[in-house]
Amino acid sequence: MASILKVDELQGIVSAGNITVTSEGGSATQSLQQGLAKAWVMFLGAGTVSIYDALNTSSITDVGTGQYTVNFSNNMDSATYFTVGAPKEGTGASHSSSVDRQCNPARVPLVSSNVKYKTQTVSQTASDVEEVYVMVAGDLA
Repeated sequence: MASILKVDELQGIVSAGNITVTSEGGSATQSLQQGLAKAWVMFLGAGTVSIYDALNTSSITDVGTGQYTVNFSNNMDSATYFTVGAPKEGTGASHSSSVDRQCNPARVPLVSSNVKYKTQTVSQTASDVEEVYVMVAGDLA
């Protein structure tokens, strides 16, 4: 018979925010908090930009064609977090996407309150896309 554990909050023994999870194979451990997405968003990237669904995302700012700012509800601890994203292509040209820092590191450093995101055609022309997906991992403030 399977067991069911229902709780509203988990706390580590050594410190409240330190919970270790054992791997599927049983030989490795990982911090539970480090393995969780700290923010993610799925949003309409063409026309009037709007959020379909999100976690820890307060709003999206439409900066210009193919350029967006994902604003966090709760800041990251520092500007040393990881982000990944992808555009959903419509019926038009193929697209690529990236965090703005990856396109031009000297121009757009990461900050703890938001992340800049770009979508463009494969020929590197800025272009709005039907849907955009962005996920952030790292430490919350």
